[in-house]
Amino acid sequence: MSDLANMGILSILPAVLAIVLSFLTKNTIVSLVIACVTGTLITGEGLTGKIFGFPDLLKSSLGTTDFAWVMLLNTFIGILVAYFQKTGAIQSFSQTIHNRNLSRKGAQLMAWVLGIFIYFSDSFSPLFVGSVMRSITDKAKVSREKLAYIADSTSAPVSVLMPITGWAAYLMGLAVGVGCIVTQEDASNLFLRAIPFNFYPIFAVILVGLIGSGIVKDFGPMKKAEKRAMEEGKVLRDGAVPLIGKELTEMQAYPGIKPRVFLNFILPVLMIVTIALTTYITMSSAKTMEAFLFVVIFMTISMLIQKIPFKEVMDTLTSGVKGAIPAIMLLALAYSINALSKTMGTANYIISVSEGFLSPALLPAIIFIVASIMAFATGSSWGTFAICMPIALPLAFEFSGGELTTIVIASFAAVAGGGVFGDHCSPLSDTTVLSSTGSASDHIDHVKTQLPYSLVCGALAVVAYLIIGFTSA
Repeated sequence: MSDLANMGILSILPAVLAIVLSFLTKNTIVSLVIACVTGTLITGEGLTGKIFGFPDLLKSSLGTTDFAWVMLLNTFIGILVAYFQKTGAIQSFSQTIHNRNLSRKGAQLMAWVLGIFIYFSDSFSPLFVGSVMRSITDKAKVSREKLAYIADSTSAPVSVLMPITGWAAYLMGLAVGVGCIVTQEDASNLFLRAIPFNFYPIFAVILVGLIGSGIVKDFGPMKKAEKRAMEEGKVLRDGAVPLIGKELTEMQAYPGIKPRVFLNFILPVLMIVTIALTTYITMSSAKTMEAFLFVVIFMTISMLIQKIPFKEVMDTLTSGVKGAIPAIMLLALAYSINALSKTMGTANYIISVSEGFLSPALLPAIIFIVASIMAFATGSSWGTFAICMPIALPLAFEFSGGELTTIVIASFAAVAGGGVFGDHCSPLSDTTVLSSTGSASDHIDHVKTQLPYSLVCGALAVVAYLIIGFTSA
């Protein structure tokens, strides 16, 4: 597909079309297909000899290392969830919690704490929290929408605040060489100093705790979903389509197997955490996907030793892969629309529209808003970081005379927080998709119920950046 630097207002049409149709039709896959086809027509593909613009888009956007990584990670997690269920580990763990008769409040707070603990991977966290807590929250009559919200709001928002994650390393790398940020140590110092100014993820994580504890009452569509779950016992609305295969939601434990929660659940999770953190410390890159592959192999051997027949183990593995397919399909189309947005210059257009509003006092707030819109339209926080950071930081240093001032630190944080905010609201985001998958929630229902909470935190973040801007400029 040809490289079109900037198509003006037309560049936002595919993303806007995908988002609007998703809400109207409640079918995200069809909406994304229509948006992708529309985008290929706008760019001229299909009109000048290339009648297969959409397949070409799929080939170019899916044949990348990034998509291969998220696809494999999603597949391995699907296999592990299937293994956890076939060995009876999740059922046994859930039963232990069930025996404690957790209240609705207790179930929500447990999911919140679990999500914060699994901070090293924003991809694993929502899948893990949703899969582990689903039966527990179902029993407590907590809606799947609420579980998806908790899982989503403790994934990327927590990951972007921690200095020992891939998010931190990526953001630090983008800052090196800008202004007085010369070395990796300078970038690390900037990241640490920016954490208190990263308002959106801080507010998002705190709000989950306040909502889960009942200090802040549910509002908007989530209030309706929770009322349905409490009064009718329906954790999903009538007609909802959970974003997960039945292979993972209806799998039973192998008959006669002895539940070994530590061996078949806790130990594999500890192995993943240990490998991810150790490789990050020693290699400056958390090998999360490799950790999952290692644990899949470990559990395959372990299940055979526990006398589960080889055919049963392979059938379980296959079911895990099948269960992950709905999410992989949606991620594939989301990656395609993101690639199309990049080709059409969506980010360039959004930035060009905002340039006339910049001033030292308004800079952090404007940067946050621009990053949010960009991430929402593209569904990619990391793509937003890559585009916004090289523009936002030099502007901040220019306004600060080259010194590392509060405005610079807040602007760095605004890019990070804005990317997470937009990504958090977007139905095109991979973490939003994975949260719906892990929680077995209808995807659009998850987006609709989470959006008001995200907007509240986003609005508070804008106010905070305005205060910082006007008191520091």
